[in-house]
Amino acid sequence: MSNLELDAEALYRTLAGQVKAAVAGVEKLALVGIYSGGAWLAERLAAELQLDGRLGFIDVSFYRDDYAEKGLPAAVKPTQIGFDVDGATILLVDDVLYTGRTTRAAVNELFDYGRPARVMLAALVDRGGRELPIAADFVAAIVKLEPAESLLLQRADNGGFTLSIKHA
Repeated sequence: MSNLELDAEALYRTLAGQVKAAVAGVEKLALVGIYSGGAWLAERLAAELQLDGRLGFIDVSFYRDDYAEKGLPAAVKPTQIGFDVDGATILLVDDVLYTGRTTRAAVNELFDYGRPARVMLAALVDRGGRELPIAADFVAAIVKLEPAESLLLQRADNGGFTLSIKHA
């Protein structure tokens, strides 16, 4: 699928539009981005939604069920959740939804911080291949990739996003 063109900025605008329409008026809304691509998306969404102090980040490295196989990634970042999770509506944000294992790990870690009223999921791209019964509430695009392919979201110095296909 190397000829697949994905405009990450257009996809972001689509996702942001879906999220803004759905969360208007939601009480105790907070965004939690999953490192690294989801964190970048969550930062931008939180700024657009004017969610001061209601933005957090999760690194699921220690919560993944394949931790023993994969080992510790070189760039583990600290989870940062500086708001009260209890009773909040949490929008988890990730760049690519694939097997569902990262989302499961993020939800497990999130509950270590409290009991949210609701957890929703936003993903820039859903590439299928689910191994767990997890679906995004908001998704900008659904793409089919070969198992040896992955999507890589990158953020430029000016904050703009690009998305490319990486071949294993």
